[in-house]
Amino acid sequence: MKEEIRDSFVKELQEIKKSNDQLIVLVSDSTSTCRINPFLLENPDSVVNVGIAEQNMIGIAAGLSLGGFIPVTANAACFLLGRSNEQVKVDICYAQTNVKLVGLNPGFAYGSLGPTHHSLDDISTILAFGGIDIFVPSDPEETRQITKYAINKDGPVYIRLDSFSAENIHGDSYSFQPGKSVVLREGADITLIALGTMIHEVLAAEEELKKTGIQADILSVPSIRPLDPEVIIRSLKKTGSVITLEEHSTHGGLGSIVGDIILENQLTCGIKKIGVPAGEFAEASPRSDLKEYYNLHKEGIIKSTLDFLNR
Repeated sequence: MKEEIRDSFVKELQEIKKSNDQLIVLVSDSTSTCRINPFLLENPDSVVNVGIAEQNMIGIAAGLSLGGFIPVTANAACFLLGRSNEQVKVDICYAQTNVKLVGLNPGFAYGSLGPTHHSLDDISTILAFGGIDIFVPSDPEETRQITKYAINKDGPVYIRLDSFSAENIHGDSYSFQPGKSVVLREGADITLIALGTMIHEVLAAEEELKKTGIQADILSVPSIRPLDPEVIIRSLKKTGSVITLEEHSTHGGLGSIVGDIILENQLTCGIKKIGVPAGEFAEASPRSDLKEYYNLHKEGIIKSTLDFLNR
């Protein structure tokens, strides 16, 4: 059964709050965006709405953490890292305050609202800051596990949380491990690596690729920092070619991370990065149209894979 992963996030916060009274959520006029109302109804004194004042929100969160609280900020990724860039860098990352940043509706989630609302550079931005872990869940169960891990971990965390309804893809025995990538399908012809909820499009494409005789290694990367490259390296050595897929710029995101792994480990491996080309803004269009335009939908992934293997 499908569940909106923002709802999974809020449900986990509700569970954690039952045994941890130090948890407090900050929003910037984004109660509907983060779907926090169920938590708010149960804990009316544990949600702070600062209004459209993201820089203030980060400063308040840092101060609350110094007072012993565990602050979670929940607002649109584009505004979290755009408007409060310096405060995140200095008050959270450099100061090592125990704040959990949740960037909502990343990638093309805001679709027709255009480049002001698209978040296509949040991974590259937060990666440039030291001292903060970065996680990108792909389904409801992984969202719950990452949320629980982030709250219990001491120190700054950034969670890229999509607005996306999905079924669980990892199975009942799945256990999130920081640093570890996840192999969801095994094959020897090509490696397909996806960021966050993009994995669902990849899995749909993989079913069709099998009909053409192509067996793909399918990898999800829920932990951007820390990242143990072992699983990725093993796959690339096996297949010799990789396509990365992300609702993000091809500069500084998953494609750049995988490219660095190839270079640093001197792997003989062809790579194709599928996302928004470096240096470009995406048009103001519905999310489904943008995914189709950038070959980030099932049919585009199939065509890109066949073209890449036949190059």
